[in-house]
Amino acid sequence: MNAHTASPAANTAQQSMADALRDEAAQEPDAVATGPVKKETQIIAIYGKGGIGKSFTLANLSYMMAQQGKRVLLIGCDPKSDTTSLLFGGRSVPTIIETSSKKKAAGEAVKIGDVCFKRDGVFAMELGGPEVGRGCGGRGIIHGFELLEKLGFHQWDFDYVLLDFLGDVVCGGFGLPIARDMCQKVIVVGSNDLQSLYVANNVCSAVEYFKKLGGNVGVAGMVINKDDGTGEAAAFAKEVGIPVLAAIPADDDIRRKSANYEIVGVPGGQWASVFEELALQVAGAPPVRPYPLTHENLLNLFKGDAVGRGVVLDPATMEDMCGAEVLNKPSLEVVYEGA
Repeated sequence: MNAHTASPAANTAQQSMADALRDEAAQEPDAVATGPVKKETQIIAIYGKGGIGKSFTLANLSYMMAQQGKRVLLIGCDPKSDTTSLLFGGRSVPTIIETSSKKKAAGEAVKIGDVCFKRDGVFAMELGGPEVGRGCGGRGIIHGFELLEKLGFHQWDFDYVLLDFLGDVVCGGFGLPIARDMCQKVIVVGSNDLQSLYVANNVCSAVEYFKKLGGNVGVAGMVINKDDGTGEAAAFAKEVGIPVLAAIPADDDIRRKSANYEIVGVPGGQWASVFEELALQVAGAPPVRPYPLTHENLLNLFKGDAVGRGVVLDPATMEDMCGAEVLNKPSLEVVYEGA
C-alpha cells in the first residue's frame, strides 16, 4: 500500500497557519479601561393622550436642552406627524415613511438629509404613518424604526434622543420602546383630567407588565401640562409612585404663543425657568417601577359628581333585551344517557 506524502508546499502552508495561530494566542488582551466612561445616549420615550401637549412639551424641552449645549434628536412617532411643527414654526417636514415610499418607487435610497432637519442645535424628524383607513399606525412605527436602523441609528452620537409616542393607542407598535427595551426610561404627560390620567395609568401598566417579563424600562416621572392647580395629576403621580418633573401652568400667554408656533422655552424668556428645571429633571430622574391604579382607584382621585359616583349597576334581563315577555321554548338538544 502506497502512503500519501504531503507536498512541500502543503507542509509550508500548514506550518504558516500554525505559526499564525500561535502568534494570535500569544497576544495579550487589551488592558482594562481606567479612563472616564464614554458618553451614553439617553433614549427617552414620552407618552400621553392625544392633544395633551406632548409635542408642545418636547419641542420646548428639546430646544432648551440644545441651548444648554446638549446634542438632542427629537423623533416624532405620532401618525399625526405634528411633533416637529412647533419646532419649525409651523412647517411640516417630510416623514420617513412617506419619503421611503417615494424613494423606493423611484429606485433611490433614503439619505439622512431627506428626513432629518435642524434648528438652533436641535435635530428632528418624523416617522409618519399610513393615511386613514389604509394601514396600521403601529405597524408604521415598526417599519419606521427599521428604516432608522438602516440609516445608522445605533451609530449616531447624541446626548438625548426624545421619542414622542401617542399613549392612547394600545397596539404593539406604539409600545415598541417599552416592549423591546429601546429606551431607558419613559415620561408621561398628563393633566388634571380623567382621560389623560387614564392613558398615563395605562402606560404605567405597560411598563409594569414588561418589567415582570424581564424588561428594564422604568418611568422617570410625569409632566403636568395645562396645570390649573386642582391637583388630580399630582395625586395620581403620588399614588403610582412616580415624581412630578414639572408643572406647566394653564396660562393664556403659553396658549397663544403655542398656537402661533412660537417656542416659549427660550433662555432668558418668561417661561425659561420651567423648561430649564424640566431639562435637569429629565436628565437626572432615574427610571422607577410604577404601581398602576385599578380603574376604581383612578376614579377615586376625582370628585363623585365628576365621574358619576353613586350610580348603581342594574343588570338587564332577557325581557329587557327582547322588549317583550320571553317564551321558554323546549330545547331540541339530544341528551344521551351516561354522557
